[in-house]
Amino acid sequence: MFEKHIKTFQYGDQTVTLETGEIARQAAAAVKVSMGDTVVLVAVTTNKDVKEGQDFFPLTVDYLERTYAAGKIPGGFFKREGKQSEKEILTSRLIDRPIRPLFPEGFYHDIQIVAMVVSVDPEIDSDIPAMLGASAALVLSGVPFAGPIGAARVGYVNDQYVLNPTKAQLAKSRLDLVVAGTEKAVLMVESEADILSEEIMLGAVVYGHDQMQAAIQAINEFADAVNPEVWDWKAPETNEELVAKVREIAGETIKEAFKIRSKQARSAKLDEAWSAVKEALITEETDTLAANEIKGIFKHLEADVVRGQILDGQPRIDGRDTRTVRPLNIQTGVLPRTHGSALFTRGETQALAVATLGTSRDEQIIDALSGEYTDRFMLHYNFPPYSTGEVGRMGAPKRREIGHGRLAKRALLAVLPAPEDFSYTMRVVSEITESNGSSSMASVCGGCLSLLSAGVPLKAHVAGIAMGLILDNNKFAVLTDILGDEDHLGDMDFKVAGTTEGVTALQMDIKIQGITKEIMQIALAQAKEARLHILAQMKEAVAGPQELSAHAPRLFTMKINPDKIRDVIGKGGETIRAITAETSTEINIAEDGTITIAATTQEAGDAAKARIEQITAEVEVGKVYSGTVVKILDNNVGAIVSVMPGKDGLVHISQIAHERVKNVSDYLQVGQTVDVKALEVDDRGRVRLSIKALLEAPAREEKTAE
Repeated sequence: MFEKHIKTFQYGDQTVTLETGEIARQAAAAVKVSMGDTVVLVAVTTNKDVKEGQDFFPLTVDYLERTYAAGKIPGGFFKREGKQSEKEILTSRLIDRPIRPLFPEGFYHDIQIVAMVVSVDPEIDSDIPAMLGASAALVLSGVPFAGPIGAARVGYVNDQYVLNPTKAQLAKSRLDLVVAGTEKAVLMVESEADILSEEIMLGAVVYGHDQMQAAIQAINEFADAVNPEVWDWKAPETNEELVAKVREIAGETIKEAFKIRSKQARSAKLDEAWSAVKEALITEETDTLAANEIKGIFKHLEADVVRGQILDGQPRIDGRDTRTVRPLNIQTGVLPRTHGSALFTRGETQALAVATLGTSRDEQIIDALSGEYTDRFMLHYNFPPYSTGEVGRMGAPKRREIGHGRLAKRALLAVLPAPEDFSYTMRVVSEITESNGSSSMASVCGGCLSLLSAGVPLKAHVAGIAMGLILDNNKFAVLTDILGDEDHLGDMDFKVAGTTEGVTALQMDIKIQGITKEIMQIALAQAKEARLHILAQMKEAVAGPQELSAHAPRLFTMKINPDKIRDVIGKGGETIRAITAETSTEINIAEDGTITIAATTQEAGDAAKARIEQITAEVEVGKVYSGTVVKILDNNVGAIVSVMPGKDGLVHISQIAHERVKNVSDYLQVGQTVDVKALEVDDRGRVRLSIKALLEAPAREEKTAE
């Protein structure tokens, strides 16, 4: 019934198994990938007809996590999976980015990849199996795909690279890097690092690429065994006559446009050139394929102008050379009521970054497939349409916004203070108010500055820079601080963030079929030069953490005996509610007895802290207390005296001035304040006291209690 094929190979400490022919047989290709107990089913479907009006490559990638994979039932009312989580969106992008450049130009057929996690080992992330499964399924589908690709995660533990580290190993690792590529070159890198040198980062990329050859070889052998039917698809031949017509109509206008340094004016000139081409060559009778061909020729002419100028050593679009960073403008504290704010402008790219401080109750609770956890630092990136001068729909964040926000967050994680040193929850929002290249790196710079403006004691300043590449045969140029047009028309988007000491995040996307180690080395060195330039100006603007905003909560931390937690909370929460209401504070108590008090003023925090100290204080033997008589014990010749909230002791009185006491009430009254000395606290917490001061008995002379 099933024509099943299986391929197994060793991948680091894990065994990977590829299977096809049993599940999802109506898809163009389906591969089940197992890495340990983590299993991902990847299906590829294709459309052999191009949709009417299609002028782009419609590749769709959806990575989905099913909670049954971890033996869980979804929370919420509906008890089923809903919209994609951030993890699912980020992994979808991780699969898409190295695959997309391996399809030929002019290929406009629908391709859909669905990667579904059906079983998960909490120690083995499902992203690498999903990427390998997508690669294998595309090869088996027979589409014109210049793969397969391999993918590997690289850790750095005890100064050694680790291939596909487990969750436990990653907890000890100074690096979490995912690299994907073909047999010959690297296509994509995504990473966060604990301030590592460029040499270590490059070494990790090369190590991952070397190790992934085992996966690439296994997929090739797997495909040979299956022997799929390959599409008979040929790239459209270049119509030289049509190219000449488009060049004649728009060539000079395009050249003039790319001499204009203002983005808006340049775009207007390019629109003028395209309108002339459209009016001359595209009519109602022009079919989709012909219209697409004309659009492609026009884009090629744009690319030829920009790329040719750079490779010939001429100035870039905005007049810079290949190594110069655009002019910077840095302002902090620009919003009066926020906890921290910064306006970071680099050329025509601008980010308004705002930091907000909260308490532990503000931590984000994440219900991940591997288990629930909380996150004390959030960074959210917004890209409104006005940032590029366009009209557009505002709505939920798109995949690009999620990805850019996560990259900026990764860049800042390494410099955040430890929770025990700074117990605030932190959120940064980067509003992109202008965009012309690398707004994610502007978010890194702006995010760092806004945190410093809010008074967060960062370990170091962090800056980010985006590098580009123009590659033509053996000639290439690495571009510092790329513009939007250089990104669209170039061959690489290489983003590096870090401190003066090293790299904290690295992301690379290649639009051609890979680049070499030598080019990456040059790009890293050039990026460091630019990063240090930006960091110098950031430090000049904000040397270190500023004073905490008057509008930010003040956090006070104290530690109590865990056995005393119930006393602070009180019956039904009565005590803690009373403290928070009377002092206008917010109080969080951890299981280990750590108490965090959030207050708007120092006085309120001190008052709440004093109340808790009173409740949790222990009676010390030998110490004198001012207590209140709460009960007279005539028959037992003594009294109960309250020495502190919730703590009473027994005063035993048998003689005063060598006279035997018959009625204690002759000497003490309920409500009377007396000084008492703690004589003993037994192992059950019972306290024995003695009267220290003289007692004044009613209608008697002053006596001395002993």
